Amino acid sequence: MVTANHDQAEYDPTEFPPFAVTVDMVVFTIDDDRLRVVVIEPGDGPAANRWALPGGFVRADEDIEPAAWRVLRTKTGVTGTDHLAQLGTYGAPDRDPRMRVVTVAWWAIIPDLPEPVPGRRVEEARLVDVDDVVDASFELAFDHRTIVADALDAARSEIELTAVAASFLDEQFRISDLRQVYETIWGLELEPGNFQRKVRGLKGFIEPTGHRSSESPSGRPAELFTCSDVTAKLAVPFRHPDSRSDA
Repeated sequence: MVTANHDQAEYDPTEFPPFAVTVDMVVFTIDDDRLRVVVIEPGDGPAANRWALPGGFVRADEDIEPAAWRVLRTKTGVTGTDHLAQLGTYGAPDRDPRMRVVTVAWWAIIPDLPEPVPGRRVEEARLVDVDDVVDASFELAFDHRTIVADALDAARSEIELTAVAASFLDEQFRISDLRQVYETIWGLELEPGNFQRKVRGLKGFIEPTGHRSSESPSGRPAELFTCSDVTAKLAVPFRHPDSRSDA
């Protein structure tokens, strides 16, 4: 039998270069029928005087998800969300000029998010259109444009498979409000009648509240709905029209 050599003297951790782990946050909201994302201007570091995603180093005694919540709170003032999900890991050797830094990116949804308040070591915070970030007309530091683009792809896929679209809305909403979420994220118009029939027929998605809205574009109070679990898997995927054979 061959026995592995576990001689600890052969392993010297100082032979490896400095290495750090960060978290970066993509915080989505819908404002004025536009999908927007929170960006900050750090007060120091390589991204000073540039726009970037809210982010920070993971502490030595801290797990990744608690770090994400901490950064979300301290950099943007957001204290809670119905949706926070890990997006992916980004570790190109030259992505950060300070040292080798691997970041774990997360994406969150905050309904009706007001203009964010600058947090610790942040000069300014604001909401910008996701489209402007993705097409590079609004520049971000590091590889943050790629992270936002990946988060947008994740959101577009997630609303096909789960009830997460309701995370963008208040607890009670009209079907037209829900349709507006899909239209905003997908960047297209959906036929109102077809949309209403589809979502009403999806088991476990929306439920009537028994109440009606006091406001309606047509002047007639619209029925209000709720979603009890925004993380629930849809019984049948709500496919993007371009991906359906009957589109």
